[in-house]
Amino acid sequence: MARRLTLFIVIGMVLGLLLGWALNRHYAPDDPALAAWADYLRLLPDVFLHLIKMIIAPLIFATLVTGIASMGDAAALGRIGGRALGWFITASLVSIGLGLVLVNLFQPGVGLEFTAPTGGPELATSEFTLRHFVLEIFPTSVFDAMAKNNVLQILVFSLFAGVGLSALGERGAVLVRGCDALALLMLQITDYVMRTAPFAVFGALAAVVATKGISIIQTYGIFVGEFYFGLSLLWIILFGLGGIFLGKRVLHLARYIREPILLAFSTASSEAALPKLFEQLDRFGVPRRISGFVLPMGYSFNLDGSMMYTSFATLFIAQAYGVHLSATQQILMLLTLMITSKGIAGVPRASLVVISATLTQFGLPAEGVFLLLGVDFFLDMGRTATNVVGNAVATSVITRWEGMLQPMMDPDVEPVHAPADTPEHGRKGLHLDPGQ
Repeated sequence: MARRLTLFIVIGMVLGLLLGWALNRHYAPDDPALAAWADYLRLLPDVFLHLIKMIIAPLIFATLVTGIASMGDAAALGRIGGRALGWFITASLVSIGLGLVLVNLFQPGVGLEFTAPTGGPELATSEFTLRHFVLEIFPTSVFDAMAKNNVLQILVFSLFAGVGLSALGERGAVLVRGCDALALLMLQITDYVMRTAPFAVFGALAAVVATKGISIIQTYGIFVGEFYFGLSLLWIILFGLGGIFLGKRVLHLARYIREPILLAFSTASSEAALPKLFEQLDRFGVPRRISGFVLPMGYSFNLDGSMMYTSFATLFIAQAYGVHLSATQQILMLLTLMITSKGIAGVPRASLVVISATLTQFGLPAEGVFLLLGVDFFLDMGRTATNVVGNAVATSVITRWEGMLQPMMDPDVEPVHAPADTPEHGRKGLHLDPGQ
């Protein structure tokens, strides 16, 4: 089933591109019929993402609470959290630094002499303050946080709940079992929802290409191509760093997470990939007590692709307007992006908000962010897939660091939904890959 789903997703991508191209060629850009077609096509990914968002909050809550409560050791929890944050900070510096190096090397904006466009959508830069970020971490109501799918707030509440249940011991065991059952229920629902993914991928790409045209990539072809080259280097670096801890087994990890990567790339949504990423890491041998804690943290603090994009795009805009930044200013920009990028979870147009705030701070024309909007969706596809790769590698490395990495299952067998931390979990169809 899993191998067929991957094939169908790829087929959906190709058919979506072809249909979008045909519609774009057939209708004039301002033809109401084209807008109607695009609107109907967007129904497919919109429905899919609604279904995914329906799963996110209970899945994160259940896996976090179960994982933390099953650790039973506050010292282990602190150690894992500390190691996760250490990895996230290192990966952030690598991602942002690589973006700065490449944009200085390629200089895609030099000589463009862009004129700042007027108008365009509002960005939530007024909310991008330290006070707003700190207050957004702590929920006033867990139900409100779940209704809004605020991962950071759900993480905080789940941390308190998991530690509390661990302290209660046997008196809280029934709630721990209930959370475990809830997590398994969400994964079963995920199996059903994922069968509609090829249709969502088809609709998403067809709608974008129909309205924007293939030429939108050609217009900014050099910038897009160089950015994707940078993402390829970042993937090599991330898997290389992972290989230091995982050895040859890191090569198998790419095979296990191919479906979440495809989903993230084609829908430009990390949320679309999260439930499937949980399943595939289960199969790779990551206990749910680790993935249930580290992955939600990563979705808030470890956005490698987005962080590389912020540095790459910020200097691209500076080059396009002919503004020279010294090496010292660029290092300060790196440190600024390092800090501000940690607050982008839950902010509309997150990467663009960070870029806009950074442009303002360094005296660059803030309206330059609108130069990116034409191709932002296509850039978002790559950086979102990279975020998934970064979090998968981080979770696997921390699991190995803790000495808790289990034998691998076949990535294409149907998962057996049993508690993730029991030896018999999902071991039907078990085989030991040579990379272990």
